[in-house]
Amino acid sequence: MEQRILGRGGPPVPVIGFGAWPIGGGMGAVDEADAIRTVHHALDHEVTLIDTAEAYRSSEETLGKALRSWTGTRDQLFLATKVRGNDLSREHIERAIGASLRQLGTDYVDLLQAHSWDAGHPIEETMRAFEALTRSGKVRYVGVSNFSVPQMEAARAVSGVQSLQPAYSLLARGVEAEILPYCQAQGIGVLAHSPLAKGLLTGKYTPQTVFPADDERARMPRFSGAEGQHNLATAGRLQDWAAARGHTLVELAIAWVLSNPAVTVCLCGAKSPAQVDDHVRAAAWQLSAAERAEIDALLAAGGPGGA
Repeated sequence: MEQRILGRGGPPVPVIGFGAWPIGGGMGAVDEADAIRTVHHALDHEVTLIDTAEAYRSSEETLGKALRSWTGTRDQLFLATKVRGNDLSREHIERAIGASLRQLGTDYVDLLQAHSWDAGHPIEETMRAFEALTRSGKVRYVGVSNFSVPQMEAARAVSGVQSLQPAYSLLARGVEAEILPYCQAQGIGVLAHSPLAKGLLTGKYTPQTVFPADDERARMPRFSGAEGQHNLATAGRLQDWAAARGHTLVELAIAWVLSNPAVTVCLCGAKSPAQVDDHVRAAAWQLSAAERAEIDALLAAGGPGGA
């Protein structure tokens, strides 16, 4: 597994990270035993960066069980979690990290992130609280998630920001204009989440797909109506392009994200060992500049997207 440096002066991390939102049940119920088996499979295949969050339902608790029964050691892992963006007060941050450490079964996390901007509390309070946790040894690095450039600037005016976690995929390219160039220029690592656009870029779904009520996608406009049809048509064209080159749509989606030089890690959610294998295979495909240009043309020909 290729490794890249996470931010200026940061640690080496694998380019494929395990996104732990799905095993928390946010995209439909996942049997705990299956989730644990999937985590073990990822770790055994060098996907040793795991990203979870306070808001990811049962994710941290399930991960804790998986890590306690894994045969590896803590220093082989890079554990990242996030504090809810709706309350980044010092008091809540301290409670949240305490709960995360207990559930994960560890005495520190490698990366603690603000899940989103909190307009209700000063960023100075948030960053100072994070800073105190790094001094205490409970946190190694501090990052942010879903922040704009001005929000990152405000955070960095107080303390260091090692990484940003934005949504980025073939169907969601808004961060290319300002956010990714800013991160690259400032030495901020990028952990790209939702590279498969919540499954739109897997080739598994059709306009007739009905998601269960406990799956967040049942309520997402990107999967229904005209927007859903457009996104699935775009995915179909991309799937054909990948197949002509001996690859799957999943492999293309992940390889394309990793081909952006600003990206450090592609966070891929998985519910099964087979999905982990798909993600690991994708890391071996290095797209050329000419191939990226072909994909740009293919996307432009389809008109604006909505994912």
